[in-house]
Amino acid sequence: MLERLLRDVDREVAAVLDAALDGRELSAHQAARLLRAEGAALFALLRAADVARAEDRGDDVSFVICRNINFTNVCYVGCSFCGFSRHREDVDAYDHSVESVLEKARDAVQRGATEVCIQGGIHPAKDHRHYREILVAIKSAFPELHIHAFSPEEIDFGQRKSGMALRDYLAWLRDAGLGTIPGTAAEILDDQVRKIVSPKKLGSARWVEIVETAHAVGLRSSATLMYGHIETPDHVANHLVLLRDLQKRTGGFTEFVPLGFIHQKNALFNHLNARPGASLMEDLRIIAVARLVLRPGIPNIQMSWVKLGPKLAQMALLCGANDFGGTLMEESVSRESGADHGENLPAEQMRRLIREVGRIPVQRSTTYEIVRRFDDPAADPPSLEPSAQRALAGPARWRTRRKPPAAIATGY
Repeated sequence: MLERLLRDVDREVAAVLDAALDGRELSAHQAARLLRAEGAALFALLRAADVARAEDRGDDVSFVICRNINFTNVCYVGCSFCGFSRHREDVDAYDHSVESVLEKARDAVQRGATEVCIQGGIHPAKDHRHYREILVAIKSAFPELHIHAFSPEEIDFGQRKSGMALRDYLAWLRDAGLGTIPGTAAEILDDQVRKIVSPKKLGSARWVEIVETAHAVGLRSSATLMYGHIETPDHVANHLVLLRDLQKRTGGFTEFVPLGFIHQKNALFNHLNARPGASLMEDLRIIAVARLVLRPGIPNIQMSWVKLGPKLAQMALLCGANDFGGTLMEESVSRESGADHGENLPAEQMRRLIREVGRIPVQRSTTYEIVRRFDDPAADPPSLEPSAQRALAGPARWRTRRKPPAAIATGY
């Protein structure tokens, strides 16, 4: 029977999958071949990635209770894929005060957050002191709250404003309370692609310099990639190998997060002929390839439920992903480009979605220490969400059902 199931799998793909499961390092060429897998070869890839996930991380699926805080949407970088940025004179431009940021952090703590993720546009009137002021204010009020903040683009901007050496600037932020940095602003780490999608943004070498220096001063980071626009499989493969090689040097990446291009409300799709985002199979394929290429150095593969939606995020858990990401509480960047999967996914809903695919929910810290395991649904804590969200969340409501309705119990 197995021979019948596998006879249509391309032999080259089968050999690459065998190498990956044996723990051999894949080349960029091999990664690109997997990124072109179709049909039976694609399904073999997805299964292989799930096997690798089980070997690397077991059946735990982690998540973090966090809040996104975008302190300003004023930005003049002009990335063609962005629907979030505004100019100062735009009617819907905003620039939140430090007091407003603190209020959002306070709300997050009340809802169980262990992390706030803080990013903003590149506002021409800001400088390095503003970034540090945010850190000092939050740490003074909430010393136990982890601050995951400031993309490499923001760090590049602040460091140039400061006149400090990069290492000194990052240490200055670390000493003010910065805990980790998001590895965003990566898009595709190929400068020919970047000239089209983000011509004013920092180049690939500068991104690597900032992330490598952050790791050197003790600031770990995530790693990201944006796909589904004008990139090719070779661009993606080279990006993954670059991240893997950087992780060998520093060990500073906590996870890898592929971010699907949201096309509806930006120039990259509407004027520059990008694809309208990735297909369902592309979404799953890149999760699977990332698992096989990045192991064992980057063992945590996160999917973005904001980009994929909760049901496709569940599918990603069967194709190599082991992390559900953060609850977020508010999300602006994807929403402003046209994403419609919501801004908040409460912890109780995450636990349900994880259990529905037979996995074990585990609350983690930003750096993947276990905060709490949830082996028994009956022992789940009460919701800390506002009442309107709690009414939709459901764990206590479902736990009161002692046995399924007769129609379900008897089958079809």
